[in-house]
Amino acid sequence: MGMHENITDDEILGRAFKQALLTDLAALEQMLSQRWMWDVTPRIGAEQEMFLVDSQLRPAPVALEVLSRLKHPRFTTEIGKFNLEANISPAIIGGCCFRRLEEELNTLTGLAQATARECGADILLAGILPTAHQHHLSLDNLTPSPRYQELNRLMTKLRGGAYNILIKGIDELQIMHDNVMPEACCTSFQVHFQVDPSNFASVYNMAQMVTAPALAAAVNSPLLLGQRLWHETRIALFQHSVDERPQSHRVRNHPARVSFGDGWVDHSAIEIFREEIARFRVIMAVDVPQNSLEVLMHGGVPSLTALRLHNGTVWRWNRPCYGVIDCRPHLRIEARAFPAGPSIVDEVANAAFFLGLLSGMTAEYSDIKKIFPFEDAKDNFFMAARHGLKAQFTWIGSRRVPAAALILDQLLPLARAGLKQSGIDTGDIDRYLGTIEERVRRDRSGSQWAFESLAAMGNSGSREGQHRCLTAAMLENQQRGGPIHTWALARMPDSGRSRALDQSVEDCMSTDLFTVRPDDLVQLAASVMDWRQISHVPVENDHGKLIGMVSHRGLLHMLAETGQGSDHGSMMVRDIMAPNPATVAPHTPILEAIELMRASKTDCLPVVAGERLVGILTSNDILAMLMQIYISKNDASAAGAA
Repeated sequence: MGMHENITDDEILGRAFKQALLTDLAALEQMLSQRWMWDVTPRIGAEQEMFLVDSQLRPAPVALEVLSRLKHPRFTTEIGKFNLEANISPAIIGGCCFRRLEEELNTLTGLAQATARECGADILLAGILPTAHQHHLSLDNLTPSPRYQELNRLMTKLRGGAYNILIKGIDELQIMHDNVMPEACCTSFQVHFQVDPSNFASVYNMAQMVTAPALAAAVNSPLLLGQRLWHETRIALFQHSVDERPQSHRVRNHPARVSFGDGWVDHSAIEIFREEIARFRVIMAVDVPQNSLEVLMHGGVPSLTALRLHNGTVWRWNRPCYGVIDCRPHLRIEARAFPAGPSIVDEVANAAFFLGLLSGMTAEYSDIKKIFPFEDAKDNFFMAARHGLKAQFTWIGSRRVPAAALILDQLLPLARAGLKQSGIDTGDIDRYLGTIEERVRRDRSGSQWAFESLAAMGNSGSREGQHRCLTAAMLENQQRGGPIHTWALARMPDSGRSRALDQSVEDCMSTDLFTVRPDDLVQLAASVMDWRQISHVPVENDHGKLIGMVSHRGLLHMLAETGQGSDHGSMMVRDIMAPNPATVAPHTPILEAIELMRASKTDCLPVVAGERLVGILTSNDILAMLMQIYISKNDASAAGAA
């Protein structure tokens, strides 16, 4: 028997891919050291990610149908069936390049919107969709592509268990999830800019430095699964959703695949690629027929397939990328921190501010790593994600300064000078930096608008109803085209649009659940009902699957059967629960749920997505909704009479 007889085909492919990865890195080092004929033309490109939403403004998993109708080369899939991505044409930086970027974005999103409407959906630009729920993040909504399926399989296998997501903001979110689909909650507007490899280290370091203030002005992702969290919650969520580290690696501080980095770059992009290969296991392998060193030897330009694929599975917020255009290689930096929305003009303004800062700050400070600690740049980044324009930054000279004041007093003038030096049209500079200035002066980022809108709604309607109203206002304002600082706050609709027949179960169900296990004591279930003043407690197993209900009626029946004087201390929940209760799905129309309650002779329905318990709908929840509609109607009538 040969010593390699038991090696599988996957192991053979994996070894060959790793060898190709090392060969690609050696080829890239050779190209950089020999001053290869790199394309150093300053170009800008972008990737626009977007959500598909249905008529109720919830995720619409129709991306494959939309793409089949579009048949457009610039559109592609993303990880979720309710996501789309549009790739924008690279343009030489200068003149009206930002205006052309805005025009192309409007054209492509318009095409996507028209096609989505043919499929009963619409296009929404948001960092995180406010109406998304955990039940939307099932594998049923994973795009059926070998790439995404393998990513999910290997990430979950490497992690060795469920994903535990804990994010603390105004509210706190803690959930367990069994796949990578939370990534589909995040959509971004990614800006690519081409750099001269000989200046890569200084440009990359400055990009790291200026990301924090640019992000503080751009935040647009404050809500996740019904909770108010960070101003840019995408930053925290994306790290959680593709974190394959088992507990042993987290204990010894092994870095995550999504990161800001851990230090300045000293010489070249090779340092980053080496670290990626050394620290992160290959999670996707393909056959690589091309030997990059042999291609170089024969005067060709290698594609570096293995290096590019592995680099695509390590998600730095500023990621170096290798590419080839017209048979000439180039290096670019992919700025991944900026969210989609709130409007296209806002997105282009974010890109202009970022690139203007990069140019202006480089002219002012040639080597940032000599005068500023990396730890402070990293801390600024996370402060921006948490607090947006209300962040406090450590800046050059060890000064503590509010983000808004820093942007208005120092950074906008530097960005203006940087764009002027890059040959940008004066009208474009005024348009896009003026948008940033007004946004900062009015403290009206996308996240701040959302927080203020929800605060203005007060106790009007359910939380789900408020988030749907917020999403409707986002969609309406985006289609008008104005920047965020011109938007009025979202308001709850009048009674004419809040009728019961327009509501679904998730508009008024309770998600703050108290549950018991089948082997818990009956006394515990009775105590929970007493403490929380509720009449039903769901029974779920260790996997979160609903298996029964305990009710006051069941407790009374037990007492009648066994007698008041009996010892009930040892009775288990399984002994008295009602198995296989009637259930509804979150999207069930509220009138249908009421009819099911009547037919089942119950005043409580568990809400189940798949097999997972996600909420409870009671007659009290329905009465509260109807009362709110009645109050809204009377308020509207009183206002009309006045």
